[in-house]
Amino acid sequence: MERRAKRFPLRLPTTVRWMTESGTAETKTESLDVSARGIYFFLPKQIEEGSPLEIVINLPREIALDGRSRVHCKGYVQRTEVIEVNRIGVAARIESYEFLQGNENERRLSVCD
Repeated sequence: MERRAKRFPLRLPTTVRWMTESGTAETKTESLDVSARGIYFFLPKQIEEGSPLEIVINLPREIALDGRSRVHCKGYVQRTEVIEVNRIGVAARIESYEFLQGNENERRLSVCD
């Protein structure tokens, strides 16, 4: 399968939220690479392909020139791979995103509610 969007090897602080059998789960992680259509990161537990998720990516000041340093993304798990115990590689497809303003640090993530 040919990639349509260029991937950038960016290690960015990332928060991921998804549904589990017992409710919602949320973890802080780090991206490995990012493109306009997707992101690759690691989770401590397996997640089903196709699962909806929300991701908040923290951009460094060099990238976020207008001060909007957080991007809220909605998408789904495209594929996973077990790297080692408690380290699952996740390729997520980004369906939509919005830049968060200033202090929206406590913004409620909604896709999993």
